[in-house]
Amino acid sequence: MMVKDYQAICPISALLLSGIVSLIAMPEPTASPILVAMRQELSRAMDDLKKQPMPPYFLSYQITETHSVSVHGAYGTIASSNENQVRLLGIDLRVGNTTLDNTHPIRGGMPVFDFADGFSLSEVPLEDNPNAIRRILWYQTDKKYKRALEHYTRAKANAEVKVAPEDASADFSNEPGEKYVEAPLSVHVDRAAWEQKVRKYTAPFASFPDIYEGEATLSVQGETRWYVNSDGSELQTSSAYYRLILSAYTKADDGMELPRYESFIAFKPEGLPDDTTVLKAVDHMIADLRALKKAPVVDPYTGPAILSGRASGVFLHEVFGHRIEGHRQKDEGEGQTFKKKVGEKILPDSFSVYFDPTQRQLGNTDLAGYYLYDNQGVKARRVDVVKDGVFKNFLMSRSPIAGFDHSNGHGRSQPGLPVVARQSNLVLTTSKHVSHDELKKMLIDLMKGQNKPFGLFFEDIEGGFTITQRTIPNTFNVIPVMVYRIYPDGREELVRGVDLIGTPLTVFSKVLAADNDSQVFNGVCGAESGWVPVSASSPDILISQIEVQKKEKSQERAPILPPPGTYHP
Repeated sequence: MMVKDYQAICPISALLLSGIVSLIAMPEPTASPILVAMRQELSRAMDDLKKQPMPPYFLSYQITETHSVSVHGAYGTIASSNENQVRLLGIDLRVGNTTLDNTHPIRGGMPVFDFADGFSLSEVPLEDNPNAIRRILWYQTDKKYKRALEHYTRAKANAEVKVAPEDASADFSNEPGEKYVEAPLSVHVDRAAWEQKVRKYTAPFASFPDIYEGEATLSVQGETRWYVNSDGSELQTSSAYYRLILSAYTKADDGMELPRYESFIAFKPEGLPDDTTVLKAVDHMIADLRALKKAPVVDPYTGPAILSGRASGVFLHEVFGHRIEGHRQKDEGEGQTFKKKVGEKILPDSFSVYFDPTQRQLGNTDLAGYYLYDNQGVKARRVDVVKDGVFKNFLMSRSPIAGFDHSNGHGRSQPGLPVVARQSNLVLTTSKHVSHDELKKMLIDLMKGQNKPFGLFFEDIEGGFTITQRTIPNTFNVIPVMVYRIYPDGREELVRGVDLIGTPLTVFSKVLAADNDSQVFNGVCGAESGWVPVSASSPDILISQIEVQKKEKSQERAPILPPPGTYHP
């Protein structure tokens, strides 16, 4: 079962944070000693392994250096403050040929990727010592080669005794070599200054006895990636990612836990908000939590609804995005919902959807799914997956599927884990839109036509998950935190206790219209290849019929004793 967690991050306009976090671009090196060492060892390994009875036909090395800084606090105090730096090695070594190699799925056995490789992560020295780096590459390549021979033998035997696969596409695609080097980014954070900020941001939560775990976390991650392969690729890319995350929850009298999140993301430190903006967000969270505690619970319901741009972005990510990741189309354990839909209309004529990892911003908002080259050395590019309502394309890694022989730059993974096709920056556009007021009027007309006492408006969400396999119901669950009932007279009422659920083809057939105000939901997505940053952008959309179920709730009562130092009647 594929389950993903999509953390809410709400970017805002850039405001200066001078002197507290700085991003320094180092001069571009004339020759990276790491790239040189990787290229030399790759060349030596390929030359030596050619002498073996079954040499590899492809080899790649990827070294990812991650420099992370975290400051975490709650109720005006600091819980942790740390900094870490690590380099991880990923190796892709293939024996056999592109048609059938050691990664070929063993049907009735393990999945398409190698769990043993994925969970045996190798660290690389932090010092730029070519001899030490080459020593690690040599030893890990030897281990990888021996495992590859074993897996290839099993895969070949398995293919001979099983029925013909539904999709007999090759295991690997030939792609051109790429060369690109950019200057590494060095992340520096004044942790003492940020500790003071985190204390300031979380202190207001302590004034309310019915608000729990009032927390703030600064999470900074700088990543430099070196990649070489036997196709001739040599890449050095670098990125930085700054997040400030606020979270708290309250508890209703019936035991239901009611969370509220607010987050900010930027590629540069000056993109993070100032203290005034953050403290306003904290006040807004507190007001929302207190209102949610008193809000009525919605019973299971079907009827029309409007999803805000952020909610519809996650909806599209779950309902659609995961089901068009290329490797799922030839995995016979997958539902393959859209495999036979190429060329068919799946959305209104005015709707188009694309994924573009090269798009760094939408308006003034940074997009978390930005990158220039994927984790297989393929150049990133825009992929139009729906054009004028018609489904056109899949997101592809170097694992071909029927009708789609090449990668389109979406082979992604967490450092050290096996690569599969993954989402990047999802953007929904519409050539025919209405105003938000008109969208609300359309909702009310639908309510009346369906004899419904109310419709729903999903304003903000916590995240979601989806199940894409055949063996269990092929469903999705989007987890909202701010939902409103809209009555025939236009009145809006905050409610709680609902999860948005459904099946993909049914709910897609109910999408009707969109407004003209796109919003961005940035987050991290978890699947087979680990956690990767993604974004989803969309205007508000109107759906003629959705289904909600009751949210899971705790059976524990709220604390009996009041917290220390707070007023209680």
